[in-house]
Parts: sequence; C-alpha cells; structure tokens
Amino acid sequence: METQIIDDMMYQIVTKKINYGEKLPSEHELASEYKVPRMTVRNALTKLEERGYIYSKQGKGRYLKEKSIPIQLHLTGKTSFTDKMEKAGHELKTENVVCEKIKYSEQIYASLNAEACEDVFKIGRLRYINGEPIAIHASFVSSKMFPGIQQDGPKIQSMFAYYRSLGHKKFTSKKSMLSITFPTSEEQQLLSCKSMVPLIIVESDCIDVNTNKVLEHTKILYRSDRFKYDITME
Repeated sequence: METQIIDDMMYQIVTKKINYGEKLPSEHELASEYKVPRMTVRNALTKLEERGYIYSKQGKGRYLKEKSIPIQLHLTGKTSFTDKMEKAGHELKTENVVCEKIKYSEQIYASLNAEACEDVFKIGRLRYINGEPIAIHASFVSSKMFPGIQQDGPKIQSMFAYYRSLGHKKFTSKKSMLSITFPTSEEQQLLSCKSMVPLIIVESDCIDVNTNKVLEHTKILYRSDRFKYDITME
C-alpha cells in the first residue's frame, strides 16, 4: 500500500493536480483516504521527501517543492558554467571549497596525460543559484601544466577565467560522459539535499583549441531535483 501511495502522489505531481508550493493532505487525511495506518502514510511521505519532491515545515505539514529551475546543461566544454549562468540571467555565486593534491588515479592521470610521479590537484567549487547550492564542480589539473596551481587554487572560482589569465583563449572538450549517483554525507551537507536525491554526473576533458593540450579533467555533480536538463550539443 505504501508503494501505491507513492505512485498516486507522483501521478498527482506529474499531472499538476498538486501545485508547486501547495500543502499536502495531512497524514491523518491520507490514512483515512487509503484506509491504512498513519505509519504507512508517514513512510511513503518520508520516501518522497528523501527523493526531493516534498519538504516539511515544523508544525505546519508537508509541501510540494517549488518548480525546478530550467537550465541548459551542455556536454561540451566550449563555454564555462559561469558564462552560461550569467547569459541565462541566473544569480550565480561560487564558493571555493577545496584545493588539494590527489592520490594517483589511473583514470584522471590518463585523461591529463600525466606521469604517475606528477602532482595533480583537485580544485572544488560549490555553485549557488539564487542562494541555493545546486552543483559541485571539481577540476583536476597537473602541476606540470600549471606550476602555480597549489598557490593559485584556493582563490580560483572560474577555471576558464584562470586559464585565460595564463594565455589560453579557446576551449573544447572530449570524452564527455553522463551518469547518475547518490550523494555522500559530505555532498549532502554541501548541497543541502537528502540521501536519495539523485545527482547527475558530467565528466569531460577541457582542451586548449590552439595547442590541443588537455588543461583539466572535469567532474561536475548537479542536483537532479532542481533542474531540467537540455543536453543539446553546442
């Protein structure tokens, strides 16, 4: 019966029988409607909340989340995330959350054409739109390619702006991959989301058009419950 409640609620959300921001029926009302114990209803609503569809207000009940923000999610690396968001008119804020040397990773080192003895750094930025954390951007770069990255890394908010300051002007990408994961406890804290909210992972390599050299390997985690995705190639 729990599954039926979830399915019915999802149908009402998809068919817009429940409006965004609208208060949902109480546990007591739903228990009476489905003729089940309140615990069954509570479990169903908890799962919908974990998946990011609804939220609770202390002492007031549960509500359907606001409509997700439509953004364009291109799988190419010709334009920076900052440029895309500003062009779309979104209020974007970036917080640099990590600059650290990583342990050897065959995948990342191979993407960067880096030797095992080279140092590779991870530059992580948390992205906010309209004050809400919505994505984690991780850029992996070789210190051989960018000798000052350890010192410069903690201050970087836009990797493309950093590359431009060093003379790289045009960018493209290769090996763009799209997959799904669920957030770790650390990612839940950064993104203010529940454990069952799927994250969209986009991985690619950023390449300097003029030299054809790989500048970075990029891994981006997007909250799937806050966006609609346009994967049309640029």
